[in-house]
Amino acid sequence: MSKTELTKLTLTEARDGLRKKSFTAVELTAAFNDAIAAGNGGLNAYVLPTPEHALAQARQSDQRLAAGKAGALEGLPLGIKDLYATKGVRTTACSKILGDFTPTYESTVTQNLWDAGAVMLGKLNNDEFAMGSSNETSCFGNVINPWRRKAVSGALSNDKLVPGGSSGGSSAAVAADMCLAATATDTGGSIRQPAALTGTVGIKPTYGRCSRWGIVAFASSLDQAGPIAKTTRDAAILLKAMASPDPKDSTCVDTPVPDYEAEIGKSLKGLRVGVPKEYRIEGMSAEIEVLWQKGIAWLKAAGATIHDISLPHTKYALPAYYIVAPAECSSNLARYDGVRYGLRVPGRDVTETYENTRAAGFGKEVRRRILIGTYVLSAGYYDAYYLKAQKVRSLIKNDFDQAWAKVDCILTPTTPSPAFAAGEKSGDPLAMYLEDIFTVTVNMAGLPGISVPAGLSSQGTPLGLQLIGKPFDEGTLFRAGQAIEDAAGRFPVPVKWWA
Repeated sequence: MSKTELTKLTLTEARDGLRKKSFTAVELTAAFNDAIAAGNGGLNAYVLPTPEHALAQARQSDQRLAAGKAGALEGLPLGIKDLYATKGVRTTACSKILGDFTPTYESTVTQNLWDAGAVMLGKLNNDEFAMGSSNETSCFGNVINPWRRKAVSGALSNDKLVPGGSSGGSSAAVAADMCLAATATDTGGSIRQPAALTGTVGIKPTYGRCSRWGIVAFASSLDQAGPIAKTTRDAAILLKAMASPDPKDSTCVDTPVPDYEAEIGKSLKGLRVGVPKEYRIEGMSAEIEVLWQKGIAWLKAAGATIHDISLPHTKYALPAYYIVAPAECSSNLARYDGVRYGLRVPGRDVTETYENTRAAGFGKEVRRRILIGTYVLSAGYYDAYYLKAQKVRSLIKNDFDQAWAKVDCILTPTTPSPAFAAGEKSGDPLAMYLEDIFTVTVNMAGLPGISVPAGLSSQGTPLGLQLIGKPFDEGTLFRAGQAIEDAAGRFPVPVKWWA
């Protein structure tokens, strides 16, 4: 196979090819290293490619494959979001304040991947500290979506589209065939939204399914690790390897991880799918509604039954999220003071050192969220804002709990619009925050959610459908997600203009 053919493989196809000895792990890794060298300048998906590290891991994988000791991900090259601590490899959360911080430890999730035989191609770009919906807040510059929309003439526009955020580097790298799959994180939609905007599959598992240990924190009660991949099956394989109990993370559940791949292809007969009326929001484009109806028809044709449901507190989810998340961000980011590690900008005394370091180290969006969070946690405002938001969060969870008596999963759009151009919304924080309107409820309730590509917009760019599941029932999401994928087909990028 040529190097281009190797990079076009799905993770499943690459796994099977390695085991059949159709190619070696070194050949596969070298093909991706070349793809990154040729294309990353155009997309800025990787902030730190690690080609030599990857080849060293690939050589070890070939030895294990030859000895018949292959792990579940043996020899499969992945991209790692720059929020995951990687031992001996720079980890910055794409913020100036962490400087050249190089961990002496490995995150639990990435350690699970290396134990399964995976290969690390490098660290992927993301919004600074995962705060953003377009990957425009990274200190390394914004990521470019490999998709391009059509101009009025029908030709491809030169507009540079965003890949979604905060896991924009992950979604762009997978869509551009610069890795087989990638790790990502989701605090309010940061796996599902970028997956929808790039024609990839992204799943945010139940809160507690994957360990958060060694992942740079944004909002600790909302953050969750998950994969972005080319297919539903690939995402199932990768999540199985990423998830595990972990005594180092008190919020991680101590239960066995199911074989998600076994759910792929199972019948949907008898599956009850809910359609919430509250997700038909004002301003949602007509093509999103059409796609939603197609998804309903596809699931019905596959054997599912469709039920109208109500989630009455949905309208409060976004404002409540943008109180809870900044409050936790304000607390988590207090540790970056220029004293212990990372950037240090000296001042006349310790207070001025703190001020100088944080002013220089944090970007505009991070500073905005810290200020909001500090305000809502301050004396006199805590009860009015933060406490009330937590009560709303309980109401949102209760809505879902009542829905599960009637349905097994819920179908909604993933995003209210297709990919937009860089700079188009970044000057309007409210417009940017509205990008998460369909996804934040899942994080607020601690539920699993998956985005599966389901069609193309009138501009020729991808659109996704979201499935929301019961706690720790990711298997049902993979089963229903595969039905959507089977009906809609896959959506590879039509033109590799960046290489």
